[in-house]
Amino acid sequence: MEANVHFPSNGGECAGYLAIPEGGSGPGVIVIQEWWGLVGHITEIVDRLAASGFVALAPDLYHGAATTEPDQARRLLMGMAMDTAAADISGAAQYLTSLPSSASDHIGAVGFCMGGSLALWSATLAPQIVASVAFYPGIPWERMAPKWQNYQGKNAIIHCSESDGTSMAPGIQLARTSIEAAGGQVELFDYPGTHHAFFNSDRPDVFDPKSADLAWDRTVEFLRKNLV
Repeated sequence: MEANVHFPSNGGECAGYLAIPEGGSGPGVIVIQEWWGLVGHITEIVDRLAASGFVALAPDLYHGAATTEPDQARRLLMGMAMDTAAADISGAAQYLTSLPSSASDHIGAVGFCMGGSLALWSATLAPQIVASVAFYPGIPWERMAPKWQNYQGKNAIIHCSESDGTSMAPGIQLARTSIEAAGGQVELFDYPGTHHAFFNSDRPDVFDPKSADLAWDRTVEFLRKNLV
């Protein structure tokens, strides 16, 4: 079942796209958009997670805006208030755990590019989020000021493209050392020859089917291990 939903956030509401697996229940996973907004590629990922047995929700962090133009996407990203995004992500976690279809109080988060950084950040925001997956995270940590110490007992994986500097990129290494110092666990995966956004099948100029399939299999395995 798929539906457009609304859930409480910061005294107001946030919209989102929800998909429930055929069995009617499963662990909850938040899917966090790229800088384009809540576009078809993201809703397809929500549907794929539901097909794998998860109750998946993509919150609309741009609150109705979306684009296919890089310049507009950059403006939307730069105009996004991080405190509002934090409230929307935390609200999404609370909403998922409140659903009758939710099979666990533990939530996962999966994000891409901008959303990859937000997915890692999300585990520092909401106690329910215990497993985070970041695809080529792309926002400097200074914009979020993550409380990395909140990663104690939590887990993350990061999928790294070669064009972004692989797992040795400074931002990736900062996340790794910070999560490990907090008592969390993180695993880094490199995908040789890949470009940023290699998972996005809507971008044939960078899409790498083999690496995308491998990253997806690792993601689903990680979520099942940590949430089921």
